[in-house]
Amino acid sequence: MKRWKRSGALILAAVLSLSLSACGGSEPTPEEILDQTLQNSQEGLESLSASVTAQIDMEVQVGDQTQAMETILTQRGHTLVPFEGEADVYVVNTCSVTAVSDKKCRNMIRRTRRDHPEAVVAVCGCYAQAQPDAIAALGVDLVAGTGDRLAFLDRLEQWSVRRPAEASVSVDDALQRHDFELLPAGGLAGRTRAMLKVEDGCGNFCTYCIIPFTRGPVRSESIPAAAAQANALAEAGYHEIVITGIEISSWGSDLDTGETLIDLIEAVCRAAPGLRVRLGSLEPRTITEDFCRRAAQLDNLCPHFHLALQSGCDATLQRMNRKYTAARFLESCRLLRRYFDRPALTTDLICGFPGETEEEFAATLALIQEADFSAMHIFPYSRRSGTVADRRPDQLPNAVKEARCHRAAEAARTMEIRYLDSWVGKTLPVLFEERTEGGWRGHAPNYVEVFLLDGPAGPSDSLHNVVKSVEIAGRRGRSLEGVIV
Repeated sequence: MKRWKRSGALILAAVLSLSLSACGGSEPTPEEILDQTLQNSQEGLESLSASVTAQIDMEVQVGDQTQAMETILTQRGHTLVPFEGEADVYVVNTCSVTAVSDKKCRNMIRRTRRDHPEAVVAVCGCYAQAQPDAIAALGVDLVAGTGDRLAFLDRLEQWSVRRPAEASVSVDDALQRHDFELLPAGGLAGRTRAMLKVEDGCGNFCTYCIIPFTRGPVRSESIPAAAAQANALAEAGYHEIVITGIEISSWGSDLDTGETLIDLIEAVCRAAPGLRVRLGSLEPRTITEDFCRRAAQLDNLCPHFHLALQSGCDATLQRMNRKYTAARFLESCRLLRRYFDRPALTTDLICGFPGETEEEFAATLALIQEADFSAMHIFPYSRRSGTVADRRPDQLPNAVKEARCHRAAEAARTMEIRYLDSWVGKTLPVLFEERTEGGWRGHAPNYVEVFLLDGPAGPSDSLHNVVKSVEIAGRRGRSLEGVIV
């Protein structure tokens, strides 16, 4: 029986945690992240984006296809080992969201090849899809992209038995994909929440983004299939499902059934009524009066909505090819607050997009303060070869990106503290996930992290994968803490 390297989530986790490791045991504030990661270099700037993402929803971002491959491999009888262990086969599931992501993937591949010269090294994911020949040149045995993961695993098993002399590169044309690849839903071992991937691909073609070229057009899972997987996850003992995809707001646009995302959400919530259902990133166009009215009637839908902003200036949004205005974005925020009690509204922000003037960035700062987000992902603009934005002549200096990230982080910190403080004295249902040095750690439905102290403040018994009502006694940095009631 072959031993397999557990890699995708751990590789990405290693990359994303580099900026966090130097910050000590507690989670850093946005200001601390900036102070320690922002340098007058593109790498320093892009480390910021990785840091903030890692804190908020890294699990959603990297978990869906990795956990599916892990599930399939274990079902086939293979053993998964930690990244630092010895294995016969090492699988690197790559990301390509920024240039620094690419660089860190290359470094990881080189190190794996150097440290394990006799092992099979296989690489898949977005970076492999975009640059297969460059990946193969690093001494990799097997290169695949983002499509047909089952075929990739089949080839990997065959390759490990008889290793040819030359690398095998098999990457399709992502733009020609038409069918949704059904992979098993689930979560990594020991996790309390599971990923339910219902969509793949994106047709937005934002001018800064390479993802449509690496993932292809929108492909949607059917409602009956999604509902069946949700029911199976409930029976497997999970307490939370995260509906994920590359661009879930476009779910159903390829099915010709007239159904939209809210139809899918209703079906999943009803198929697993005892589970929390959390949503991945949404486009502002999704949030309509009908969407909010129907969503508010679902008791197990988490009041946590991540709306992709990127810029609060209409001129910048137009250059980005984002298909909404600042006013439309604010209307989405108002609708959600009308139908939900203090929902957590989070967002992405790109600082220093080509051509962004000081006046345009000031408009963005004004909008994020009006939207009053509970948390933000702050990204400096990262050039991606092959995109429209990369070809623009009005690129901004890294120093400008750095300054604007600082200013956005300051606003984000103020809003986050205000949101957290608003829950002091309230009671929240918390799904506990792991024991830490300071007590048990979990998340409320709004995805706020909550700590339960040991001793008089809380039990020492195992609370893993248990939901308890917690009275919030105060704030601990960027988290809350309280006692079971």
